[in-house]
Amino acid sequence: MKIRKLTVENRDKVQALLKRAFPGSSYETRLIYNLHKKERKLHEWICIHTNKVIGYIAFSNAYNGNEVCGLHLAPLAIKPEHQNMGVGGELLRFALRQEEIKTKSVYVLGAPRYYEKFGFQLCSQPKCPFDKKNAHFLAIRNNVQHGFSIGYEPEFSGK
Repeated sequence: MKIRKLTVENRDKVQALLKRAFPGSSYETRLIYNLHKKERKLHEWICIHTNKVIGYIAFSNAYNGNEVCGLHLAPLAIKPEHQNMGVGGELLRFALRQEEIKTKSVYVLGAPRYYEKFGFQLCSQPKCPFDKKNAHFLAIRNNVQHGFSIGYEPEFSGK
């Protein structure tokens, strides 16, 4: 298993992976397609096993108003036949150690029991516009001001 930065040549493979990893949802596939199309700043890695892309992780900017205040982890995707084998955890641990990630606040909207294993904690502040009670909104290194609603790139609105 190898982890590499995503290259333009592998974007189609990531699109195929997202379709398989999130059956019944086109949101993640459309999100990453649109973020690439608009050339948003992303930090992305893929996991390769036997010359096939089996995992993908992406981080985009998080905002307090117009100021970047950290990163959003979304999505983390693993091919169904490789899920529950530690691939996602390995990819996440790798990404969190990278220079462009390791000192920043990172936010994720996801399953608390899963992300808490990697040091994420539920946070009541900042507020997540996609999770009104912040019941599934977690952060690691949450060192930003409180009392605001965290912003996402426009492509997250699904439009």
